[in-house]
Amino acid sequence: MKHTLTAATLIAALPAMGLAETYSADVWADNWFEMRINGTQVAEDSVSITTERSFNAESFTFDAEKPFTIGLVAKDFKENDTGLEYIGSRRQQMGDGGVIVQIKDSAGQTVVVSNDDWQCFVTHTAPLDKSCESVNDPVAGEGACGFEINDEPAGWDTADFDASGWAAADIYSESQVSPKDGYDRISWDSAAELIWGPDLEQTNTVLCRLTVQ
Repeated sequence: MKHTLTAATLIAALPAMGLAETYSADVWADNWFEMRINGTQVAEDSVSITTERSFNAESFTFDAEKPFTIGLVAKDFKENDTGLEYIGSRRQQMGDGGVIVQIKDSAGQTVVVSNDDWQCFVTHTAPLDKSCESVNDPVAGEGACGFEINDEPAGWDTADFDASGWAAADIYSESQVSPKDGYDRISWDSAAELIWGPDLEQTNTVLCRLTVQ
């Protein structure tokens, strides 16, 4: 017997074939972020991290098939490995970070928000002693201005990576992060939270991941 597949039959079969869906994402970061899906970059902050007060919000779309793994690189600006900014000026200080994410499906339903379901790994911590902030002529690695750098683990942004040793993302309030410059133009889902590493000031670069089932 001859079977003919009509267009309607083919369309009905598409969900079962596991085709990719288009998702829309909003990210606000202090100061800079990159997002990867299954190890492939889908977005990068359009404002250079070296721009003073470079925090801003980005909205973009990407295609993915569930399950997919989100890899988020978030960085706070630092002039060097002391972890400080405005070095040598009256404004010399430790910077502070923070990032918030929401992702919606093609129907406009929120499927992902940043919260403590995400797992994070810190790759740059400085200064190790906060008194470095007030040191005249601070030098990375000397005295209070020690630092710690960890390599980015291979494949950390893919589904096969074992992140069982990673910590849950730390949650911060709006009053702690003081988000601005783009944050207010996004209508954030009430469940979306500001996340970062274990210290807003000493954590300078953090990798965070989440697998969406």
